Amino acid sequence: MDTDRFFEWATKSFEVLGVLSMVVGFVFAFLLAALTWKRTSDGARAFRTLRESLGGAILLGLELLVAADIVKTVTSTPSLTDAAVLGMIVLIRTVLSLSIEVEIEGVAPWRRALTTGPQVLARAARRSAQPEPGTTD
Repeated sequence: MDTDRFFEWATKSFEVLGVLSMVVGFVFAFLLAALTWKRTSDGARAFRTLRESLGGAILLGLELLVAADIVKTVTSTPSLTDAAVLGMIVLIRTVLSLSIEVEIEGVAPWRRALTTGPQVLARAARRSAQPEPGTTD
């Protein structure tokens, strides 16, 4: 197999995997939400489960589609137009990914450390202040 055909195959594979991950993730998210609803009888919890799992599937699909675009652009004849198109595609998909992640997590990724960091430190400090079982302090 020559190099051009290999990279064409790799690009198509990333594209198929990206779309497939979104479709399978869509089905899985609905099944998971239905299971949650059946098990807990809590519609809000089932909806949250649906949003989080569907958002994760979409994020994975977008990442794979970005990889396909990068492979396609890197392996094609270099031109300023192709680079600009790739830049726009990556920018749009990055904004989509960030907005979905904020929607799922409820906080921007760069702010997550500020909300979870102090909690992690406080938990570690409490644990270190407690004597370990089996020791005398």
